[in-house]
Formats: sequence, structure tokens, C-alpha cells
Amino acid sequence: MKIGILSDTHDDIEITKKAVDFLKQKKVDLVLHLGDYVSPPIVKLFKGLKLIGIFGNNDGYKEGLIKAFEEIGGEIKGNFAYLQIEGQKIALYHGEFLEISQALAQSQNFDILLTGHRHKSSKKEIGKTLWIEIGALNRFLTKDPQPKIAILELPSKKFKFTEIK
Repeated sequence: MKIGILSDTHDDIEITKKAVDFLKQKKVDLVLHLGDYVSPPIVKLFKGLKLIGIFGNNDGYKEGLIKAFEEIGGEIKGNFAYLQIEGQKIALYHGEFLEISQALAQSQNFDILLTGHRHKSSKKEIGKTLWIEIGALNRFLTKDPQPKIAILELPSKKFKFTEIK
């Protein structure tokens, strides 16, 4: 299974459209969004992709976001999500509190931990847990040279960051 992962779009419609086109071209089976959409129209760009998301700390109009997810057939899980996909236990947490992210990784309860919020991409292995911080897709907020998304293949855990320009 091929999974697209992104976070912190913060209403950057232009780069989000490019990311969605890239994910469609790569024929991903699922997209995971780790929050900070900011407003409902950004969610609607994902129409045609299977989307599961969680809220971020800048997602104030939650009712509108929930409705936008429903309109495109997506699913928003709340502030945290636990998924089992291809035999892998996956935690989704926006990452607002670094101590919580670290505790989730160190708990060893998950095979994969996906976080956003800090706007910088990284990959760490803590025991059996692969911790992927996606970084910000928003062009103006990223701390990476270019906005990034990721593609994760399961069950192999093959993983690659991709810059979106």
C-alpha cells in the first residue's frame, strides 16, 4: 500500500494543488494529513483521494473542516488517531507538544509515529518505532529549503520525502 503523508498546509492553495496532483500521479492508496489545514476550502482540494486527517493547533473552525471532509468522502479523526494498516500500528499526532510526541515514540506501542507542527522534516528510529516528522507543506512557513510531503509504502516501511516546488 502506498500512503501519501503531509501536514501544515495552512491555506497555501497553490502548493497544496501541486502536492495533490503529485499524489494522484503516484497513485497513492491513501493520504494522511496531520493537521493545520486552517480553513475548509483546503480540504476540498483532496477530492478524488482517500483522505484521513487529524486536527492541528491552527484548526479553529472544526465544524467547517468536518463538513469539508464529509463532502469529499474523507475522515477526520480528531486530535489523535491510531490506525492499523498492513499489519502496522500507526499513530497520527499533530505534534504541538514535543514531550507528547517523544512519549508516543518511546512508548514502543506504535510501529510508525507521524507528526507535523514543527515545520521541519526528519526521520528517526526510536527502538522499533519509525518517527516521521513531515514538515510544513506551506511555502512560507516551512523550515526546510522546499516544502515536502512523504510517501510511505507498507508493509515494507519504505519511505521517501519529496520536495514540492
